Amino acid sequence: MKTVIVIGALGKMGQAALTGLKNHKVITAGRSGEVDHIVDITSEQSIINLYEQVGHFDAVVNTVGYCEYADFGEMSESQWMTTVMSKMMGQINLVRIGQRYIAEGGSFTLISGILNVKPIPMAIADATTSGAIDTFVRCVAYELPRGMRINAINPTVLEEAWEVYGEMMPGFQPVPGALVGKAFERSVDGFITGEVIFVDA
Repeated sequence: MKTVIVIGALGKMGQAALTGLKNHKVITAGRSGEVDHIVDITSEQSIINLYEQVGHFDAVVNTVGYCEYADFGEMSESQWMTTVMSKMMGQINLVRIGQRYIAEGGSFTLISGILNVKPIPMAIADATTSGAIDTFVRCVAYELPRGMRINAINPTVLEEAWEVYGEMMPGFQPVPGALVGKAFERSVDGFITGEVIFVDA
């Protein structure tokens, strides 16, 4: 049994991840709500506080990354930076800072998203930062110390979130959260590293 920090545990993707982590001691975290720890991944100090409060842990699973959606021609620098600081730098910082705290042989699992390979209108910031996370994971795996592993889950839209996102994703086939949960389980419990695990129909 591993001690796993799940960030964004109350969200749809977080709930999907939890279905694959039933054999572990899960510590929940998020920006608000009834979680074990409050954390804002856009704040370095908040990330440090989370890791120091938890103490020993074997894995970090992140399921959050806020993105702004707008036509490229109308996207402001502020909207770009909001997305970059959450979906990209927030996740990079979870690893950059977390490597000092995580147990030997620990693992990080980040979240990207299918829109970097199947683009849709108004989602350029999401697609760009998802692509960055996929690249980061593939490359940083060679540099992590102490036997650490890192992977990214790149899912399509969840069945459980179809009512929210379905209208902006015509022609996409949603997948059940439990299937995405299996991808998180493979990342945490397996031995792969530097992999982008696609979950698509």
